[in-house]
Amino acid sequence: MKYNHKARILSISGVVVATLCSTMPVSAVAEVKFGALYPLSGGLALLGEESYRGLELAVEQVNKDGGVQGEAVVLETGDAVDNNQAIGEARRLIAREDVKAIFGTYSSSRSLAASQVAEMSKVPFFELGAVADDVTDRGLSYVFRTNPTAYHMAKTSIDMLVDGIAPELGVEPSELRIGIIHEDSNYGTSVAGHQRTFAEERGLNVVMEEHYPASSVDMSSIVLALQSAQADVVLQTSYQDDSVLFLRQSNERNYRPKAIIGGGGGYSMKPTAEAVGFDVIEGVYDADFTQFNINPDFAPGIEEFVASYEAKYQEAPRSGHSLINYAGALGLLRAIDQGSGFSAEEIKEAVLAMDVPVGGTAAGIGIKMGENQQNERARMMGMQWQNGELVTVYPEAASVSDIIVSQE
Repeated sequence: MKYNHKARILSISGVVVATLCSTMPVSAVAEVKFGALYPLSGGLALLGEESYRGLELAVEQVNKDGGVQGEAVVLETGDAVDNNQAIGEARRLIAREDVKAIFGTYSSSRSLAASQVAEMSKVPFFELGAVADDVTDRGLSYVFRTNPTAYHMAKTSIDMLVDGIAPELGVEPSELRIGIIHEDSNYGTSVAGHQRTFAEERGLNVVMEEHYPASSVDMSSIVLALQSAQADVVLQTSYQDDSVLFLRQSNERNYRPKAIIGGGGGYSMKPTAEAVGFDVIEGVYDADFTQFNINPDFAPGIEEFVASYEAKYQEAPRSGHSLINYAGALGLLRAIDQGSGFSAEEIKEAVLAMDVPVGGTAAGIGIKMGENQQNERARMMGMQWQNGELVTVYPEAASVSDIIVSQE
């Protein structure tokens, strides 16, 4: 017989609030605490919250199944509104809340800051959504990442352009003039660096590259530079605000490249489409985490994930960030459940033993820790905005629609 214990502790900036979220069997009366560190306020809050929802759903699922090693998982949550706050909250979660590991973080800069604290304290840090190379390229012993990286984002954007978009346009990829623009943090810089490399390898003509602060309030000079360079394909790596700004100002200046390929959450969120208008975003591409409009044969469990999300939050998933966090967290918690305890070394041993095949998660990815404790079975997908929805169009095995190009 089971009953609903339903207890989670939500602590944001030191304020503790009791909320309801987990179901566990009678036998799982003990609790084990894990940290959840995301930007839940400030400029990155929308995708930070969306990412946190995925972790929350994974914890609920695990607790319904009996917890981890017979103990109910309790989330202690910190708000990583900026890098300094990420450091402070990581310290609080470790020293005051005695969490056994920390999950996060969405933002690469927040992840880099907070994971260093966890490493120094010998507390496992699980990155579920930040993509910058440096997250797992620092040779740290207790930092693990389940999600795809800047490398995967760049490769997907170039492969989709060469193998999918160019053939539909009826042009040779080498004839296209490519403009690369990106926000200037570790995130955007990492992706753009890989895009240059892959573009060169595939014989593409990059005519312009420009970076800018994510907090920019005017991108008209960048739009003008793209027009002057006659760039007919734009690759933008961005957050939400700068995605909206670029799309709006491109539209205002009547700049109509043959393809805009976004990278990151700004291009994958319905609020972005609503902010710029569905007519403006129609046909725009995105290389990003798996979205929920995907062939379920490629991502088994996706339909159950969407149903659970909609039942809890009374809306459809707002981007793939919740899904990639859910898939990573669920895999990690199940691995820890197979372990022998909650010390840092016992958790590390359990995670390094993970062997989830590709197609073994609702995001279509597998999980196996490779070099630098980066998931070597992670990948990204190619999407396109069609008729007000972001649908998977690349690779073909994952697609639910064909690529549609404008003939203007």
